[in-house]
Amino acid sequence: MNIAFIGLGNMGAPMAANLIKAGHAVTGFDTMAKPEGLTMAASAAEAASGADVVITMLPNGAILRTVAEQVIPAMKPGAVLCDCSTVDVDSAKAVAQQAEAAGLGALDAPVSGGIGGAAAGTLTFMVGGSDAAFATVKPLFDIMGQKAVHCGDAGAGQAAKICNNMILGVTMIATCEAFALADKLGLDRQKMFDVVSTSSGYSWTMNAYTPAPGVGAKSPADNGYKPGFAAELMLKDLRLSQQAADSADADTPMGQLAAQLYEQFVEREDGRGMDFSAMLPRFEKRGRG
Repeated sequence: MNIAFIGLGNMGAPMAANLIKAGHAVTGFDTMAKPEGLTMAASAAEAASGADVVITMLPNGAILRTVAEQVIPAMKPGAVLCDCSTVDVDSAKAVAQQAEAAGLGALDAPVSGGIGGAAAGTLTFMVGGSDAAFATVKPLFDIMGQKAVHCGDAGAGQAAKICNNMILGVTMIATCEAFALADKLGLDRQKMFDVVSTSSGYSWTMNAYTPAPGVGAKSPADNGYKPGFAAELMLKDLRLSQQAADSADADTPMGQLAAQLYEQFVEREDGRGMDFSAMLPRFEKRGRG
């Protein structure tokens, strides 16, 4: 299959590399990255020309819309535009409508699993779009990831990602708060973990991504809170959740508070460039005042 891959950063480059290893012809374009092993195009439109599937991995919805304007006219009829970025639902739907009007398939397919999952080919894809477009790209999802869930029509993949990461952001805050409280109550962190990880406080953030160093699963906490999943990316996703909540008239007070806490951490407390689990030392340093 001929594939164009636009956006070859920390996530896109290893995803493209896995497709190449599987024997696919991949033409890439990125304004900065030039990973080895890819045929590089001079523009996004050039990369998309003649491709069966165009995959994008971009920073935000505005850039996605700009790239879509460039690549959709260059794509051959019946090809599929598959966006793996995490963007707002409205942008995902707008790009899908634009692609479908041009006789193309379109999928919004954000991922979960981080840089490690991209390199290992163990990502989870949350996919919105038509059955036919999903069937076309499913073999590629199977190469780049361990699971692809067809969540519904255009925008459903982004909706699933936003809801998932709102849970993740809120849960990490609660997990970090609990460790900080346990410390101040004199409770040994290992004992805290032993109880919570097998009790009703069980969660992914406690059991698989423990925010306390030397306790539980190996995580960025054991590497000086180097990301992992950067705090500013969590802030981006929480802001997307609140944008979606406003658009849908949904009440999400915990999501709103989580967005505010991460905004304070990233933008006013030097949290940029740290893992999102570094909220634990943030809470350790602060009291109630």
